[in-house]
Amino acid sequence: MNRSALREQVFLLLFRMEFSDPAQMPRQEELFFTEREDPVSGADEETIRAKYDRIAEHITEIDDSINERTVGWDTQRMSKVDLTIIRLAVYEILFDDAVPTGVAINEAVELAKRYGQDESPSFVNGVLARFAG
Repeated sequence: MNRSALREQVFLLLFRMEFSDPAQMPRQEELFFTEREDPVSGADEETIRAKYDRIAEHITEIDDSINERTVGWDTQRMSKVDLTIIRLAVYEILFDDAVPTGVAINEAVELAKRYGQDESPSFVNGVLARFAG
């Protein structure tokens, strides 16, 4: 799987956090990988799980950073899709030195085009632009 496809899988797994109790997430992870029509290789599964785990560890810091930089919006008011995309990108910007900021933002906008509403790409780009400087 290429990096964009891996990132998309991390997004899909991370999205499950919005609908599951934290105690249920280990089971949700298992379901994510076992109930697929398109199996994921062992190496890709490891990569997806590791990135998801690192994001989950930093979720409070990520949300605090988002809330500090947004005016009139906070993580409680954002759509769950947009918030999940933004969380993934903010993690990459703040904690993943292997991903350049511009790439994180561009990939987030692409995810927003695919999974969000009509205004999602511009909203995601606007929020993430506050992390670019």
